[in-house]
Amino acid sequence: MRFLDHREPLPEPLRGAVIALGNFDGFHLGHQAVAGEAIRWAHAEGRPSIIATFDPHPVRYFKPDVPPFRLTTLEQRQELYLAAGATAMLVFHFDAELANTTAEDFVKVLLAERLGAAGVVTGEDFTFGKGRAGNRQRLVELGAECGIEARAVPPVMDSGAPVSSSRVREALQAGDCETASRLLTRPFAIRGVVGHGDKRGREIGYPTANLTIESYLRPRFGIYAVTGKVLATGQELLGAANIGVRPTFDPPKELLEPYFFDFSGDLYGQEIEVGFHRFLRPEAKFDSLDDLIAQMDKDCDEAREALSARPR
Repeated sequence: MRFLDHREPLPEPLRGAVIALGNFDGFHLGHQAVAGEAIRWAHAEGRPSIIATFDPHPVRYFKPDVPPFRLTTLEQRQELYLAAGATAMLVFHFDAELANTTAEDFVKVLLAERLGAAGVVTGEDFTFGKGRAGNRQRLVELGAECGIEARAVPPVMDSGAPVSSSRVREALQAGDCETASRLLTRPFAIRGVVGHGDKRGREIGYPTANLTIESYLRPRFGIYAVTGKVLATGQELLGAANIGVRPTFDPPKELLEPYFFDFSGDLYGQEIEVGFHRFLRPEAKFDSLDDLIAQMDKDCDEAREALSARPR
């Protein structure tokens, strides 16, 4: 799948595309509806389909000190967009120049001249341009002036409320994996390279794969039933994971530490993805290693049971 940069010339075969335009961080049900409309429209007219995203997220640019909130990396988004049927992913690199681009220039210079878009699909609440001066109606008006047709997709509703990235984040911060998975149509997943830790897990019979959490949203800290995937081989694993600061051990250190059942291989240096299926309990500090081990035994039994009941 093509990985495009808005600052670089667009390959000629991709000009005349229909572009799904938004942040599309979580690529939840609402995002999928916008992308799906663009892909169907493109197929009907024999055009390429492009899903666009912004990186860094505009919120990160304007408020650099906000806590981490990302639901996906660019690599994860690219895979999701490919699976949805798009021809390419386009990344708008959000910097001072893009932040100061007027709504008119965004449409006429970026979408029309630089990208040669034939059509654009957004959500109904999409805003763009300096000061968020552009909205759905402005996109229709400006697009008409330069030969771009614009369509908007209404919100996807779930339990009486629109599906949104905010709802996904709130569910994860509450430990509600089931709601997050329903809105995303897949479990929330953190991807990273396994590093060396202090080997405490190995010493107590529970060797873990240590991942830094980086720019991902922090779900509720605690113990989860998880799945794992080794990206190089596609191997799938089942396990239990702690995400948090490990209060039993000093010094506190923020990590994601999955323990995979019935696995004895070496994951150091491997890129893996850990999917969160069910929250089991909050983090806790134990008075002794024996108490910790006894609780981990219970956690793993509960995780096995939870994962055995997950949808296939």
